[in-house]
Amino acid sequence: MPKKIGDLTLYTVDDLHDILGISKMTLRTYLREGRLRGRKLGVSWYVTEEAIREYFDEPTEETSSPKKKKSKEDYRYIVQGINDLVSETEECETISEVIETLNEQAIISLFQVRIVDRETNEITEIVKARDFLERHA
Repeated sequence: MPKKIGDLTLYTVDDLHDILGISKMTLRTYLREGRLRGRKLGVSWYVTEEAIREYFDEPTEETSSPKKKKSKEDYRYIVQGINDLVSETEECETISEVIETLNEQAIISLFQVRIVDRETNEITEIVKARDFLERHA
């Protein structure tokens, strides 16, 4: 059952699973990847009605028009531990900084890299550390 706080309606992963029939694992993946906007409070994800509408809205002409190809300088990178054992987070400006940071880690499989658009501050991609190194080595 969605939670109401004033005029704000918050849906949990369980709510969305029941309403949409999408697996909880898929919903959590969409949330982690930023495909569906949500916030994590404690151990639970919450999604607003607006975020759900945004996900299902068709792109407008403005958003579907060809965009200028982004260069590596248009992004910043956040190296982050992926579980409770590793709580490190390091913000890097360049790919070489990311590679250096990852190479300092004892177990790189415990890390991921968030690629963030500098202009919009949106996460464009989340990459496993090993995949990032393979891609940019």
